[in-house]
Amino acid sequence: MKEAMDFDKSLFTPLTAEEKKVPAIVRPSVGYWSDAWRRLKSNKVALISLIVLIIIIILALVVPDLWRVKGLGMFKFDQTDLSIVNQKPSGAHMFGTDALGRDLLVRVMYGARYSLIIGFAAAIINLVIGVVYGGIAGFFGGKVDNIMMRIIDILYSIPTIIYVVIIMAMLYDPDKATGGLGPIIMALAISYWIGMARIVRGEVLQLKEQEFVLAARSLGASKLRILFKHLIPNCLGSIIVTMTLLIPQAIFTEAFLSFIGLGLNPPLASLGTLANEAMQSIYVYPYQLLFPSAVICIIILGFNLLGDGLTEALDPKNKR
Repeated sequence: MKEAMDFDKSLFTPLTAEEKKVPAIVRPSVGYWSDAWRRLKSNKVALISLIVLIIIIILALVVPDLWRVKGLGMFKFDQTDLSIVNQKPSGAHMFGTDALGRDLLVRVMYGARYSLIIGFAAAIINLVIGVVYGGIAGFFGGKVDNIMMRIIDILYSIPTIIYVVIIMAMLYDPDKATGGLGPIIMALAISYWIGMARIVRGEVLQLKEQEFVLAARSLGASKLRILFKHLIPNCLGSIIVTMTLLIPQAIFTEAFLSFIGLGLNPPLASLGTLANEAMQSIYVYPYQLLFPSAVICIIILGFNLLGDGLTEALDPKNKR
């Protein structure tokens, strides 16, 4: 023991004062979502898109109701005044007026409200259907996955717009005051979940072979608990990005349906309905088509750019 303690002290030299200084931590540890938000903020295009979308959503929620308050606005979205029909944009009416003397700014914001409601409602329903369907197919695999994916292949082979129009034609009731809102949401919910299901299935197929799933099984967790408590939360990044891109698809499809006459019934109106009404006088009063069409383009472009930004921000490979 004594021999083991004998060593040549010349082999060891004490640290200098400079060497004793521990390098400072230049960046504190941050979580996944904090780091994703930091990357999203660094993407100027995505951040501007997010701000523009928030402004449009606030205007769509506030402007139509403010115009109903006495003293805050001269015209309601459904109030006609034949003395000011088809006026061009001015200080009194920023977007001009339509063929019945209604303020187009209020009409466009009212239409944006219903277009956004339809887009978000359809996206949420697609989220639920697609996540559950794709999660079950990917987790159980085998014959279950085979059968479920063949069903998706059959549905995917049919152009989406065809059975959306068929569903709308079957459910559409022009006699109801709120006709068109429920059928449009239902038609979009039935048709747009396929992409979500495929993405979630692919993610689950990769994740179910990871060690944390084996650990959960070893601890006695049920299959449903593993799927909904462990696997699907780890797919959240891809789910959010896909949902962000589903909203503009639903808004565009709704605008198309409204444009061909399968949209909302008066007094309800969407951006597609306003564009359809403006087509009757496009050569005389083009501004009546310009403003609702511009808002549709801004919303769709904003969501697409935001989706691209979220794709980069939520990708762990981009973490620095």
